[in-house]
Formats: sequence, structure tokens, C-alpha cells
Amino acid sequence: MRPPGRRSIPAANRLLAAALLALGSLLALTAAPASAAPPGAPAEPALAAAFARAAAAHDVPRDLLVALAYAETHLDGHAGKPSAGGGYGVMHLVSNPTTHTLERAAELTGRPAAALRSDTAANIDGAAALLRSYAEEAGLDETARKDAGRWYPTVARYGNATTPEVARLYADTVYELLGRGLRAAGVSIAPREVTADRGAYARTLDLNAQAAAAPDYPSGTWVAASSSNYTASSRPSAYAIDRVVIHITQGSYAGTISWFQNPSAQVSAHYVVRSSDGAVTQMVREKDIAWHAGNWSYNTRSIGIEHEGYVTDASWYTDAMYRGSAALTRYICDKYGIPKDRAHIIGHSEVPGATHTDPGPYWDWNKYMGYVTGGATTWSATVDNATAGAFTASANWGVSTYSSQRYGADYRYAGPLSASDPAWYQASIPSAGTYRVEVWYPADPGYNSSAPYIVAASGGNQTVYVDQRSGGGGWRSIGTFSLNAGTYNVVAVSRWTGGTGYVVADAVRISR
Repeated sequence: MRPPGRRSIPAANRLLAAALLALGSLLALTAAPASAAPPGAPAEPALAAAFARAAAAHDVPRDLLVALAYAETHLDGHAGKPSAGGGYGVMHLVSNPTTHTLERAAELTGRPAAALRSDTAANIDGAAALLRSYAEEAGLDETARKDAGRWYPTVARYGNATTPEVARLYADTVYELLGRGLRAAGVSIAPREVTADRGAYARTLDLNAQAAAAPDYPSGTWVAASSSNYTASSRPSAYAIDRVVIHITQGSYAGTISWFQNPSAQVSAHYVVRSSDGAVTQMVREKDIAWHAGNWSYNTRSIGIEHEGYVTDASWYTDAMYRGSAALTRYICDKYGIPKDRAHIIGHSEVPGATHTDPGPYWDWNKYMGYVTGGATTWSATVDNATAGAFTASANWGVSTYSSQRYGADYRYAGPLSASDPAWYQASIPSAGTYRVEVWYPADPGYNSSAPYIVAASGGNQTVYVDQRSGGGGWRSIGTFSLNAGTYNVVAVSRWTGGTGYVVADAVRISR
């Protein structure tokens, strides 16, 4: 029996609606002028309309649908070509030996699977239908579906992760995008308060937390690949290590981690690097032989590093990813005595006999090697809550040493309320330009689910919402911002939020 107040669309009506929507799409296509964008790459306004239409048709929060698509593909359908894990379109509907969400979406919408692979509007509609079916199975009624935070377990399921830990990593990525906001391909969502209702996932290991790490690389985290996807060894005694091979995942960070955990993948890399902040996950021990180069000799002698993104889309190649990866490569080179040059740090395309083109034409080797060798010019300032003369907060902010994830000796905390009462961090910005802002906070279930960080950008204050219940104990990027030169209050933590739990102010780092 259905819960009181829950409204369900009968199967026959859903099929009729799907048929009418398909007919409407067909009529729109036949009526389009010859200059219309090809399937898989609609005009920018059409992409925004497709999200709005699919969200309304299936009662899925529109911003959540967009954030999920951006986390998967940066809103790029890649002309109907599959990702490394067999995912298609901007929504990454999957068809591989173990996962068949593409076929399930085709069944739900009454559309051919081929249309969902190649037509962006159909792909978005199929994903929305799939999400709605998951929501119904999870018992989300009409009222619950209006709250984006209640969709967390549904989003985690959509990621097709092989373990609960990776499912949480996937869902946290989507909800982080809701808090930060985004603008891409003519589609945007404003930063918003949202309390992610993790349910059972609240008790799952947080892979974003540094405390969960036990890798060879001290600044990374450890998630084991399936033993079916690499060869156990005893390097460097069994084989000398004298190369680093750079790869692009052709998929998302969480999706790649999940794929390397899948025994049927028959592929792996030692490390995976995230686009948004340069975070590093190790999946194969350096002593073992990852299957990444497509050449056994090079597999035995190299460390493989995968980078989140797609070869044809430069938007994934962020400065944070270059820096995070370069620090890893520098560590590997120092550890094994590998020369820091292009003869020993190579792309997958440079492996003898390679059929792959990664890292591709958008990879900036000059920037990357500059970071590896330490030749790049950088500026950075870190301000702690205890930094004399650079941190100000009212007496309403208490001082705590409770969490071991804190930066420095202590941190500040205060309850949320409908007034700003900000804690400000001051810095001396050397020149006007674009700067990355990172924040450090200890995570705890009792801390705020949507803490507002305010950045005094040159065009006006910008707010980003951060879930301080997870991902603590390390630097977390909240974005890049245009800043004016001078000494002033640059970043604040506000108490004005609808989120639950204490708001925490610990440390910030600003770098160029």
C-alpha cells in the first residue's frame, strides 16, 4: 500500500506521456532549420530547456539534475561516444557488462536506446526518468521530492558505485556542486543551501577525509582496485621504476574509481587525480603492476596516473589538477630517482604501440613540467583563526580544540542564526587577478550542513555553501575568484544559514 498523500503516475499514463514527449521531440527535430546543432550538441539555450523540461516531466529537482550531469561530463555529450566505463551522453547513462542504466532508461521512457546515446534531450529525459524511478523505490513522496537533500541516496545509487564508500564520494561531489554553484554550456545553478540527507551513508567511510588515507603517497587517500585488474609484484626489486605515464580517465573521478574496482574492467592505474581540487586517490600499490599503458614492458617500469576528464574537453584541466598531479609526480620521481624531464614523464600516447591519444592537445605540458620541477612562480597565503591581526570574529564565536582534524591549535564555532555575524580572514593580495580559495575545517556530524563562505571578489561578494559534516582535515577548494590588490578582509564564514549544526571557522588558503 502506498503511503498517504503519495501520488503515483500509472504505468500506462507514463508510457503515454513518454510517447507524446518522443513525438514532440521528433516534430521539433523535423521542424528545425538546417543550421540547427547536430544530435549530441544542442544549442546552449536548448540544453537549458532540456534540463527544465525533463525535471518538470519527472518531478526531479532541476538543479540536482544539472549538478549530476556536470559531475559526470561537464555537460558534454561527446557526440554519442562512450566513456571508458561505457557511459553515454551528458548524463552518462551506462551500458556495460555489469551495468545497464541506459537500457533501463530506454524502457522507462519508451525511447530507443540509440536515441538516448546520441540525442542530448533524450539522454537527459532518460536520466530524469531513471532518477524518478529510484526515488519511488526509495519511498520519496511528492513532498519529499521537492527537497533536493532527500535525493542523496538516489544520487548515490545513480553513480553505479561498487562500494558504499565510492557511492558516498560520488553523491558528495554532486552536492558539493550544489553548494558551490556552476555555469557551463549556457546552463547555470546558483550556489544554494542544501542539507544532504545521507541516511545510511552517514555511517559510511568518508573518502574525502585525509584521516581515511593509508597510501604510498602521504597526501592521497587509498581505495583498492580489484585484484583482477593488476599484477601483484615486488617493485622496484622485481622491476626498476623509471617512468611516469600521464592518462586522462575519459570519465569522472568517482566513476573511474568504481570502474577500477570492477573485476570486469581489466584495467587500472596507480593513482587517480580529481579535476576540481587536485585530490589524489591511490588504487594500486606502487610495488604492484597496474594495467594502464597497453604495453607490458611499460607497465612493469612505470607509475600510471589517471586524471579526471575527457581528452576533447579542456574544462577538466584545472590549475588545481595540474598542481595536485605535479606534486604527486615530483614525489614519485624523488622516491625512485626518476629524472624530471619529458623523456621520463610521458603521455599515454607516447607509449610504444599506443592506440590512445591521452592526455591530448589540451594538456599543457609546459605548465605541468614547470610545477613538477618547481620552476613555476606561485604566491600563497594561509590565515588561521589564530593568526594575529588577520582574523576577526565577535564574542559569539567560541573556541574549541575538540577535533583532531583542526588546523593549528584550535578553531572557532558558533550556532547558525538569521544574521551574518561573520568571522573574517584578512590577507594582503599582491596584485589584481584570479586566485584559488581553499578552506580547512574539522568535520563532524554536529557541524553545519551548509556553512556559507563569503569571498570579497572584485565584482562583489560571492557565497559558497560547504557541508562541514564531511571532507574535513584537509584543504578543500571552494573555487577561483577575481580579487583586487591590497590588504583587506578577503574570506568570511557567516552564521546566516538554514543549515543545521555549528558553523566552524578554522583556516583559509589563498593562492595564485
